[in-house]
Amino acid sequence: MTRVIHTGDTHIGYQQYHSPERRQDFLDAFERVVSDALDEGVDAVVHAGDLYHDRRPELPDLLGTLAALRRLDDAGIPFLAIVGNHESTRGGQWLDLFERLGLATRLGRDPHVVGDVAFYGLDHVPRSRRDELDYQFDPADAERSVLVAHGLFTPFAHADWETETVLAESNVDFDAVLLGDNHVPDTADLDGTWVTYCGSTERASASERDPRGYNLIEFTPDAVDIRRRTLETRPFAFVEVDLAGDEGIERVRRRVREFDLEDAVVIVELRGEGETVTPAAVESFAVEEGALVARVNDKRDIDDDADLATDVTFADPDDAVRERVREMGLSSAALDVDETVRASKVADSNVRDEVRERVESLLSDDPDAFVAAERESDAEDEDENSEGVEDVAVAEDVETAEDATETAPEATTETDTDPETTTETDSEGPAEPAASRDSSLGDFA
Repeated sequence: MTRVIHTGDTHIGYQQYHSPERRQDFLDAFERVVSDALDEGVDAVVHAGDLYHDRRPELPDLLGTLAALRRLDDAGIPFLAIVGNHESTRGGQWLDLFERLGLATRLGRDPHVVGDVAFYGLDHVPRSRRDELDYQFDPADAERSVLVAHGLFTPFAHADWETETVLAESNVDFDAVLLGDNHVPDTADLDGTWVTYCGSTERASASERDPRGYNLIEFTPDAVDIRRRTLETRPFAFVEVDLAGDEGIERVRRRVREFDLEDAVVIVELRGEGETVTPAAVESFAVEEGALVARVNDKRDIDDDADLATDVTFADPDDAVRERVREMGLSSAALDVDETVRASKVADSNVRDEVRERVESLLSDDPDAFVAAERESDAEDEDENSEGVEDVAVAEDVETAEDATETAPEATTETDTDPETTTETDSEGPAEPAASRDSSLGDFA
């Protein structure tokens, strides 16, 4: 019998709502998983990608991760992991560093056997490069075989990667597929192969209302037993307020007082009609009542305007921006520029220098980075117009690069890096990494 913890989407380093406390929460959640692994005496901790929220974690995040991994190593519990889209870089991966330190194993086409189970890995691969994959693995002499992968796989929501294709084209008969990327935990049986998402360990979006946690999986000769374990995380208070025509801020305050707000993240959702309510007034009141941070989602503004009838919310604007960027089908270079300008913590005075350095580096080292990715709409309906769309996107990317190079001052080396973005399903990361490792199974960083 082999028992493992299947976790993922820990997003260490995410300073949600610009709150240092929330940033610490994501590291704390990972540390709780490690503590549970020690208490349970599992045979391994298997991480399905997005250990970090972005590819440039800061020193406190790295030190915290190293401390947690050393606890596992001291207990003789291996840490097996793959690279997710959020943390993927064009050079070496942070996971490679941990592997060199003897604190982790990066899974790939070669099996890593724990007990009687052989584990394989499939890093996140952008859709535009999945045709290059051959799903060929080195067979192992083990009772069970497991694939760990990162992406949005069928038969679950938001899927753009067919699990059936992976299983059919693989030369290894997998008993289970352990997934990361979708923050919603779920499990399905595909013709005798268990496919499961462990979900995220912290709420990376206000839409993630269910408790966070991980999977505890037991492999025996006769069965694969998958059980859900929840984690104690910072409380979120979801306050829904239906306002009548003559109701306003006082009604909202009364409703907010009905909840325990001590050190909680408070999400206030306004519906109905009612008077104008200023989000800042509600947020300040909630903080005065003990909340760590508060956000207001006024659904009335969206419902009254047909042109704005989308999922955009004031509580999670990053979700809306990321969704729109993902739909645009930008090239990896354009995504990189977008991250630097909009999402990173590069000092404002250094943004131009940073963009110029990145564009110049890509122009010389990776011209393919300026090739547009496939738009989501094009993936659903590919026709003769797709080539024209790509040409326009490429032209926009090159124009952006030229503008950045011409207008930027001379580059300097003093930059503070730490991007900040979020998404519930994380279907695409900040940039599409270029191929560098000797593998067709996801080592595209």
